[in-house]
Amino acid sequence: MKKILVCLAILLLVNAFFARVEVKADFQTSAKAMCLIEKTTGREICSKNEEEKLPMASTTKIVTALTVLENCDNLDEKFKVDDRAVGVPGTSIYLIKGEELTVRELLYGMMLVSGNDAATALALHISNSIEEFCNLMQETALKAGATNSSFSNPHGLDEEGHYTTAHDLALIAAKALQNPTFAEIVSTRDCKISGNEKNSIRYLKNKNKLLNTFQGATGVKTGFTDDAGRCFVGSAEREGTEFVCVLFNCGPMFEECSSLIEEAFKNYSLIEIVPSYNYISKVGVIDGREEDVKVYSRKGFSYPLSEDEKNRIVYEYNIPENITAPIEKDSVVGNFNIYLDGKLLFSENVYAMEEIKSVNFLENLKEIIKNWNSNFLDIA
Repeated sequence: MKKILVCLAILLLVNAFFARVEVKADFQTSAKAMCLIEKTTGREICSKNEEEKLPMASTTKIVTALTVLENCDNLDEKFKVDDRAVGVPGTSIYLIKGEELTVRELLYGMMLVSGNDAATALALHISNSIEEFCNLMQETALKAGATNSSFSNPHGLDEEGHYTTAHDLALIAAKALQNPTFAEIVSTRDCKISGNEKNSIRYLKNKNKLLNTFQGATGVKTGFTDDAGRCFVGSAEREGTEFVCVLFNCGPMFEECSSLIEEAFKNYSLIEIVPSYNYISKVGVIDGREEDVKVYSRKGFSYPLSEDEKNRIVYEYNIPENITAPIEKDSVVGNFNIYLDGKLLFSENVYAMEEIKSVNFLENLKEIIKNWNSNFLDIA
């Protein structure tokens, strides 16, 4: 069957003839490494040394929290914290021996005030040892697409073999933010959780200043050690577009994160390029009871684009000029691809929207026999 290749340059918003010259965004940072991506697609908007393996301090706890959430069935059941979680160096929520808290409370204690003891308690609740939990963290990272990370502890204190990249951590944070519980916790400005015999209630205040100063801020986590320097993962959402920014070893981390994400909002927005269940066209039918068949695609696709990029999206349809009946409903009849500047962004099958029977005698006879056999088996 002869096939035709239909290449359509779809101009979104304005004709390409009138497209404005794109102004380069001003993404500047003093960070040792940086990566800013759009949350749902993972598109990298800007970066610096994003593949360099570096210590990440308490931003490690993003991986810890997601690992716990993916391996815990009941967040609200109290349990006795492991003695090994008491007295962990660094930032603490001051757990004491024999204390009982819920997983949810410890997640708040870990993510808002960066309790290293809370991180250790959670790790030892999920696994029998820190080493075993770190293996789970590795699995969590790989599932998020992070392939250049290694974890030696759940809290982020400097340790040999404990590192990630800005790009890896951006991918992990983006996936974590898609978890409703994680998103709720890291966007909380302050809360209180159970105390102990020394303090009846623990009052927690989030260390992430962006939650109070930046429009649309949604998270995520601060961090600091001598080796890692000041580290920060920040995120913000406006009008359906959410960006995640990772900064390693950056003095003015809050200020620079705000500036970088603001620049991203200024220059990019998440655009629906193809809606779900999208009618495409009609295709001619040979030997069919109908002259043509409607075809459609199922999956929708959105992508963060600048104004100039909207005019450079190209749709490439690979659909037969004609299809021979019989045609089953929802059968694959072709495919299409979406490109930006020659880079493939999306590929999807094209399906028949309806059944088309054949006018061919032999084909009709086959259909009669098929139906007869089916009815006979049902009766038997």
